[in-house]
Amino acid sequence: MKLETRRSFVKKSALAGAGLSLATSAASYARIIGSNERINVALTGLNSRGKEHIGIVSGFEDANIAAICDVDSDVISQSMKMISEKQKTKPVGEKDYRKIVENKDIDAIFISSPDHTHTPFAIYGMQGGKNVYCEKPMCHNTAEGELLIAAQNKYGKVLQIGVQQRSAPTSIQAARDIREGLIGDVYMAKCWYANNRQTIGKGKASAVPDRLDWDLWQGPAPRRPYMDNIVHYNWHWFWHWGTGEVNNNGLHELDVSRWFLGVDHPTKVTSSGGRYFYKDDDWEFYDTQTVTYEYDDNKTIVWEGHSCNGLSIYDRGRGTIVYGTKGSLLVDRNDYFVYDLKGKVVKEMHEESRSETTNIVGGGALTAYHMQNFFNAIKSGEELTAQASDIFKSNHMCHLGNIAQKLDTTLIIDNKTGKILDNSFAMKMWGRDYEPGWEPVV
Repeated sequence: MKLETRRSFVKKSALAGAGLSLATSAASYARIIGSNERINVALTGLNSRGKEHIGIVSGFEDANIAAICDVDSDVISQSMKMISEKQKTKPVGEKDYRKIVENKDIDAIFISSPDHTHTPFAIYGMQGGKNVYCEKPMCHNTAEGELLIAAQNKYGKVLQIGVQQRSAPTSIQAARDIREGLIGDVYMAKCWYANNRQTIGKGKASAVPDRLDWDLWQGPAPRRPYMDNIVHYNWHWFWHWGTGEVNNNGLHELDVSRWFLGVDHPTKVTSSGGRYFYKDDDWEFYDTQTVTYEYDDNKTIVWEGHSCNGLSIYDRGRGTIVYGTKGSLLVDRNDYFVYDLKGKVVKEMHEESRSETTNIVGGGALTAYHMQNFFNAIKSGEELTAQASDIFKSNHMCHLGNIAQKLDTTLIIDNKTGKILDNSFAMKMWGRDYEPGWEPVV
């Protein structure tokens, strides 16, 4: 089948104008990568988001899942069964990521393991000659983001960050419309996420399950005793391994907001909120948080997060609205609306192949488009929709929001470098300590 790149596909789709529908399903779209060369892929971290990776990567005719990696033997077995139903060849199963890097047959590594492993694993992978698809957040802290960009510059590998809305035809069209002045001069974006997460309770020290290699799970993080309420998902809410809701979900819409407003680093960051809904569990981050980012060209971005109260905003669990002098623009993963100043819809576009919005997997068409872009970049040099050097600025926003909230202070930022000014306490949160032997070094 003749290669049709994601760029040409999006261009043709955008020309459809109002009422756009994407007739190509995510599964069939994933099969138009083109040439006969097969890309040998390793998938790392196979719970929740990792299972979606299995489903979508196995749909590419020119990609072969050659290896999988997870520290839980039960997860390896489950994943092997899933893959056996989708491809004829059996992948190698490993629990130690470093063995994946050493495998000379691997061309690309997909990383959907916990946040504290993202940057170290991506750097190890590029050092080993692999192209890398790294799920968000790209870094557990800002210092890691700087290291990751330096590593990509040094090793010259393809590095795609998993903010899949960057590959959404509707969002690409929205960005184009903003640049062409459809809603006038844009000055503010508001974005949000709402869900009904439950308490994680109080963890108890217990024996590590036989199926789990707790030492490898901790990887780059300094060692801590095993508790029964961390693995496989609740690590998101602990500073030691996770990055909170603003990184877990807010990053997607904050990235869209920054992209649409055309801004880089803010000049001022404030945050308010706390752990309000459940007050007696081990959750260390915030279930309620509002972060405001101010920019030197009179632009503002606000993110509102409600982890434990799923009341929708604008009838959506997540989304972004941009305000301009001639109207407003609302977009999420599936839909795009333009309003005039009186609130009348004057344009709308829809993704026919839908994507999930607030579940823990986040599956759907946009991930297929984003992975298509990654494979095209490897095979033909197509420009990435989510360059690490750009997405880093969005990821840094999330870390600044958490720092401002943690320290209960307003952060003043150098908008050229993103550095926090005149606050030594805040700058101590720029990086982290590592378990000896696991330090990411470029």
